[in-house]
Amino acid sequence: MGCQTEIAAATVDSKASYCLAVKRNQPTLYDGIDANFSKTLDNDFADTKVRRDVSSDSGHERQVDRFSFICPLPKDLPDQDRWKGLKAIGAVVSISQRNGREHTEVRNYTLSQYLSGPDFANAVVTHWGIENNLHWQLDVTFGEDQCRLRKRLSDANFSILRRTTLSLLKNEQTAKVGIKNKRLMAGWNEDYLSKVLFK
Repeated sequence: MGCQTEIAAATVDSKASYCLAVKRNQPTLYDGIDANFSKTLDNDFADTKVRRDVSSDSGHERQVDRFSFICPLPKDLPDQDRWKGLKAIGAVVSISQRNGREHTEVRNYTLSQYLSGPDFANAVVTHWGIENNLHWQLDVTFGEDQCRLRKRLSDANFSILRRTTLSLLKNEQTAKVGIKNKRLMAGWNEDYLSKVLFK
């Protein structure tokens, strides 16, 4: 999401808490969290407070082991001043077995609370439910992660337009194709575009 700092601020202002995934489009913060966890994982958190959780699940012919780590906010974490209410950083290491091959993925997070290990793991699962249902579609269908609009309110305006368009495409039920193909059809066929916009 291009406006995560605003989301963090709005969340804290409304007396709620956030757990936000940090992606490479926030390079200073991403690299800082990555470096912090690389250093602390190497010595098994000997010099750092950490809360942990380990979970496993299987299905669809794969096994996934998740190792969740949450630490209080390091004093020297770069770019932290932009994130209102930032209190902790987290990392989830997922090791999956698919088709006899091992895949490892690390995801980093910023949090406004220093949660317990299981609560952090649960927040991540909840986050990815939202991510998979909305942001994944926005990225695949509209290339949202590649968008570099930054001037004034253009990023927020385009974000609203993408979400509105996604909602209209989801509500159009006559075409039995995916969202990306519905978008293409609306661009190629004015009758179908009318169906999307007005029915």
